[in-house]
Amino acid sequence: MTRLGMGLKLAYGAGDFGRAGYNTLRMFFYAIFLTDVVGLDPLLASGAALVAILWDAVNDPLVGMLTDRAHTRWGRRRPFFLWFSVPFGLSFLVLWWAPSWTSQAALAVHVTLAFMISDTFQTLVSVPYLALGPELAPGYDQRTSLMSWRMFFNLAASLVAAGAGPELIDAALGAGLSLRSSYLLMGAVFGGISAVPFLILFAVARELPAAPPKKGPGFLGTLRVLASNRLFLLAGSIYVLNWICFDLLALMLPYFLLYWLAGGDLLARVSILGVGLAPETAAFGILLVTAILTLPVWNALARRTSKRIAYMYGLGFWAAVQVVIGLLPRDRLSSSLWVAALAGLFTSCAHILPESMFPEAIDWDELQSGERREGLYYGAVTFVRKLATALATFLALQVLGRSGYAAPPEGARIFLQEPSALAAIRFLTGPGVILVIIPTLVLAAFFPVDRRKQGRIRSLLDRRRDRRP
Repeated sequence: MTRLGMGLKLAYGAGDFGRAGYNTLRMFFYAIFLTDVVGLDPLLASGAALVAILWDAVNDPLVGMLTDRAHTRWGRRRPFFLWFSVPFGLSFLVLWWAPSWTSQAALAVHVTLAFMISDTFQTLVSVPYLALGPELAPGYDQRTSLMSWRMFFNLAASLVAAGAGPELIDAALGAGLSLRSSYLLMGAVFGGISAVPFLILFAVARELPAAPPKKGPGFLGTLRVLASNRLFLLAGSIYVLNWICFDLLALMLPYFLLYWLAGGDLLARVSILGVGLAPETAAFGILLVTAILTLPVWNALARRTSKRIAYMYGLGFWAAVQVVIGLLPRDRLSSSLWVAALAGLFTSCAHILPESMFPEAIDWDELQSGERREGLYYGAVTFVRKLATALATFLALQVLGRSGYAAPPEGARIFLQEPSALAAIRFLTGPGVILVIIPTLVLAAFFPVDRRKQGRIRSLLDRRRDRRP
């Protein structure tokens, strides 16, 4: 088996810096941007986000099949990085522009279109990027190692975005910019940063030669292919539920920090080593630093046991931390720091292990069909993930809107939510996440592929390739 060099690990891992910056800003701050900056009612915001994500979810499998069938002198995946990295960076400006319109209907249409445009360009670089990983790392432990490096850059980008994003907005406000202009400036800065890693990956990475594409199975045939791969159904379900847990927690944390732990103090600061930071910056910063530092722990545990066992340990710890979050008393902002450190432990687990388990389903498909269809499978699982996350986000914002949540008025320093809104925020941030962790843990217990079985599959695939003319 070909050794996976450090240079290739770094080149591939760095590619996730752009994706993670985009996703972190949208995951942590977009909901509160829509309600508190754009001024969109939570009920309309949830509907707009749902429509936009449904469109984006549909184009994921289409892009996946397109990359599988691409045949250029640069390979199947790399051309997408060259063609779409710059438009992807520019789409940040569309996503974070808040028009000063008074019509709620017009704002809802704008949010829907902005989300669709930016997410389409993100798909055109993300799906080829994800599909490239299993090709570069065919071995059981190689994939865990490659995913560890990828998640190092992922979490580092998340740390920069979650930490520097609010501080950049605060600095822009201090310089006299409006709140709308401050968010747009943040989008411009991170959009420029996010485009660069994909251009570097295009220049550095090299794909293995692929056989000329065969005629595709068509839409119904594709559904039959996916439905017949039971390992994909299991691994894909674990993957999707894992990210629903994380996305729901990330969606609700800014609300929880601001209105529960900070008691509605919109200008609250947390002191770390004598430096006053916004609560979101401090909490997300500690969470992500802890996650980066503990990446080797989960990598080592997976090597010592298996990916399945290590992941089940992580899920159990995650559920325990969620119980603690649900029990935190009000107006105890300092407690968010040590809870964030605990949350960082399961964050690294959630980022590495499901990502390294999923490619086993692609190997199994190749053993059965004789074709490598990473794009098809990553497009499909990304479609289901975004669809499920859209529904979860829709339901969460619906609950928030119907609970009496209200956006603070312009210029307010302290704003108290109604008790019913606070109860909804606490439930969605704590127990609501546990309700998704439980089925994830059950499914993980039945994941059948271990190191020995995956090695046997790879051996059979290598023999088949050696017999090809």
